[in-house]
Amino acid sequence: MTTESAPVPRAAQATAVRRAATAIRPPRSGGEDTPAPRVAGGRRGRAPAALLASDVLALGLAVALIAPGPWPPAVALLQAATQLLLNAYRGLYRTGLSPSALAELPALAGLSVVQWYVVAEATSAYDPGLTAGWTALGCAAGLQTVVSCGARAVVHRSRLWSAARNPRSALVVGDGPLADRVVAVLQEHTRYGMRPVGRVAGTGPAGDGTADTPAGGAPLPVLTSVQDAGRAVVQNSVRHAVFTAPPEAAPDGAELFALFARHGCRMWLITDQATAVRYRTTPRPDHVWGFAAHALHAGPHRPVAHRVKRVMDAVLAMVALVVASPVMAACALAVRLCDGPGVLFRQERIGGYGRPFVLLKFRTLRPADAHESATRWNVSSDRRMSRVGRLLRRTSLDELPQLWNVVRGDMSLVGPRPERPYFVQQFSRAHPHYRSRHRMPVGITGLAQVHGLRGDTSIEDRARFDNRYIETWSLWQDLCVLVRTAGSVFRLGGS
Repeated sequence: MTTESAPVPRAAQATAVRRAATAIRPPRSGGEDTPAPRVAGGRRGRAPAALLASDVLALGLAVALIAPGPWPPAVALLQAATQLLLNAYRGLYRTGLSPSALAELPALAGLSVVQWYVVAEATSAYDPGLTAGWTALGCAAGLQTVVSCGARAVVHRSRLWSAARNPRSALVVGDGPLADRVVAVLQEHTRYGMRPVGRVAGTGPAGDGTADTPAGGAPLPVLTSVQDAGRAVVQNSVRHAVFTAPPEAAPDGAELFALFARHGCRMWLITDQATAVRYRTTPRPDHVWGFAAHALHAGPHRPVAHRVKRVMDAVLAMVALVVASPVMAACALAVRLCDGPGVLFRQERIGGYGRPFVLLKFRTLRPADAHESATRWNVSSDRRMSRVGRLLRRTSLDELPQLWNVVRGDMSLVGPRPERPYFVQQFSRAHPHYRSRHRMPVGITGLAQVHGLRGDTSIEDRARFDNRYIETWSLWQDLCVLVRTAGSVFRLGGS
């Protein structure tokens, strides 16, 4: 056997991979559930602000050169508000991987025409002396478009230059040639702002936990479990997660998706073919060196509606706390007199996107120890429960303190019911789609509960209803669930 045919290069490569793997091994105190440190500000926060400034600059220049006279402050504010709202609605302040001012030019031109027409009508009604002719309006819209497009080109170029100089850590989820090519592209083209630090995939062909080295790139450590991926996110402050297959098609994809969402990572689907995926955020196309790129998100991407949901939850929960305060005081007094001190029962539950929180209830039974509290499934038939405890559970009055969880933001009024960590692990292994129900904030009530799925009922059926609620979510559906929940309370439908 010659020197060239000896297995020295293979051993050297394996050694290099093992050394690289130590770079993502966390300290012993770390864990996959430890939140990754968030970066204050950053390119993601600066880019929309710079785009807003460029649009306002273009608007101010157009008004100064084209307006027939000094505009009242109210008209100027209307002009700026109309411009920013239209551009935001069109998605012109979203930061993609391959921004292009020329690609945005048609949208900028069309929206500027609409904007100037709206403001011209409002100005004419306010003061006929400030009415501008069609020629002036066309010149104003054209000037604003050109200046805004040029300023945006500078912003995009600056952001790409900054991303290339300071790329952020990324994990690539996938195996095979496509994942190898994506890793190689991200390593070679740093303008996309990602620096791969590991692969989440199966073990290599030799069974040594290594992946094939992309041509021209450095070997990456391979993470073969969700726990390893969680440790890598913490140790490397990973800010991007790149899927090369839809999360629902990848092994442990839903669990990995929840993990990355929990740590605040930006998630992407980068593939070489058109793929229908329910996590896609926006129809506007993006690419990474020719590969189709889609931003992924946790839950339906309707930010305005979700903010309305959060506001509605907080307002209704605060009103309900005030209205129900006499009833809650009576429940607390009854528990204290009948069952002794310790009116509230606190228990760790898993909330939206896999985040743990402490759930509050009126105590209806004192557990023997912490292990029983964490692992016992149903206590409705426990003989240790007093008559007050049984009444509270049957009427669901023991759930009233969870209104404070809603005010805090731990929960929503409507959503999948939260479960204890022990049972989340058990049910996730038994039911493949159980973890997908964590794509939205958990709730006091939900679609499964109003269909009678509470207490000792089918977990598979609950997960099916919860996932259907998420995929068909709307504010109207939340209101319907709340109305049906109120009806079930009056029918003593507690567990």
